[in-house]
Amino acid sequence: MFSQILEGTLLALSLSSIIANLMGVTLGIIFGALPGLTAAMGVALLIPLTFGMPAIDAFSALLGMYVGAIYGGCITAILVGTPGTVAAAATMLEGPALTAKGQSKKALDMATIASFIGGIFSSLVLVSIAPLLAKAAMTFGAPEYFAVAVFGLAIVASLSSGQVIKGIIAAALGLLFSSIGLDPVTGDMRNTFDNPNLFNGLSLVPVLVGLFAVSQVFVTIEDVIRGVNLKETAVTQEGLKLKELSGNFINFIRSSAIGTVIGIIPATGVSAASFLAYSEAHRNSKTPEEFGKGCLEGIAATESSNNAVCGGALIPLLTLGVPGDIVTAIMLGALMIQGLTPGPLLFVEHPVTVYGLFAAFILANILMLGVGLITVRIAGKIIAIPGNLLMPIVLTLCVVGGFAVNNSTFDLLIVAIFGTLGYFMTKFDFPQPPLLLAMILSPIAETNFRRALSISQNDYSIFYTSPVTCIILFISLLILLNPLISMAINKYKNRNRN
Repeated sequence: MFSQILEGTLLALSLSSIIANLMGVTLGIIFGALPGLTAAMGVALLIPLTFGMPAIDAFSALLGMYVGAIYGGCITAILVGTPGTVAAAATMLEGPALTAKGQSKKALDMATIASFIGGIFSSLVLVSIAPLLAKAAMTFGAPEYFAVAVFGLAIVASLSSGQVIKGIIAAALGLLFSSIGLDPVTGDMRNTFDNPNLFNGLSLVPVLVGLFAVSQVFVTIEDVIRGVNLKETAVTQEGLKLKELSGNFINFIRSSAIGTVIGIIPATGVSAASFLAYSEAHRNSKTPEEFGKGCLEGIAATESSNNAVCGGALIPLLTLGVPGDIVTAIMLGALMIQGLTPGPLLFVEHPVTVYGLFAAFILANILMLGVGLITVRIAGKIIAIPGNLLMPIVLTLCVVGGFAVNNSTFDLLIVAIFGTLGYFMTKFDFPQPPLLLAMILSPIAETNFRRALSISQNDYSIFYTSPVTCIILFISLLILLNPLISMAINKYKNRNRN
């Protein structure tokens, strides 16, 4: 085992992996800092560029992009009061006030160091917990894998920001798209319309690029047409003091733990982690009256928690194949494109790759600290890059990325179709992650369901005689019924008040 850890670590520390990681972190910070260029969009765009690279090099770039983008959102949140990513929404509670007081560099330094601490904390939890969880999951058979896939399909509705019906509709679309191609058991053609390009189903890369990149380009182009641009903002010279940093030690640990735990729970959301950590920092602060007026404690809490979510979200992805958030949902697709099936068998069949991913994630956080401390000095210029200059470059990358994997012009049609679909989903508040997760998880659920029935000779009791399967399916049912349960509880409370 030690030799596998060492081999994986050395692969992550090779020159090519370090360069890929550094490129990912740098691009991620830029994507995170510019509103309209999200972490999900960055990872989706990067996947085609990493196709054909060794797995560790590819995931060094992708993890670097993930870590960098989640951190980068704080730059615009602090300087101009506009979160570059959803992860930085809570940072706006203190960031603009600190900038108004002439302490923008101090706030950015605190955000950078807090993000590093949160990322390292979650990476240590990832390295220690993931192998143990994978070992426990090794006892899973077809019924258990079916239950896990159903659990994943159930939580896609939770990724819909409270709009469960729209989340279910998006997931249903994903189920429909996943049925295109060969039947996984019988080999019959399904929903191909006799088009040879659809015999193998929809290629995942064009779908990812269209759904998360092209759609966002369309939305950003709208803003450009309306003349929405961020102005360059000067960063002050006063930096963070050691006393201010050491005084937040407990805050860092508490907020990092909150972020890691929330990251492990699928579909809870990075925003929930940031606001909860901020609330706890306020509750435990010796100077709660300073919160809301430009308080470094608030920045330390929100930024350490949102970056801690990254490592936490990787735990269910790698051990169970259930992504913890939207970016890890895209990474689930990236793993499968590399020929790696996430789940407990990944730790048995590709242990070197797994330990390489762990090392690459730790390195991404270290590089984020270095690049971030340099970036804050020129942050004002980065956020002022005009959209009319940026979007043609991004759209070109979308076209190249959609075509490059299979060298197919049909894939460009898929990019265009899913880009348009994603745009209209955004405009009408339909969540995109449920569609993607349903496309990925549906074949897993279907194959294991039919395998389980084949093993039991069509006896459905196989799904409720296993305690693990029962528990997972029961939790999935509770997730689906949660809106109705919440509604009933609220009605009961209101009735008692009256």
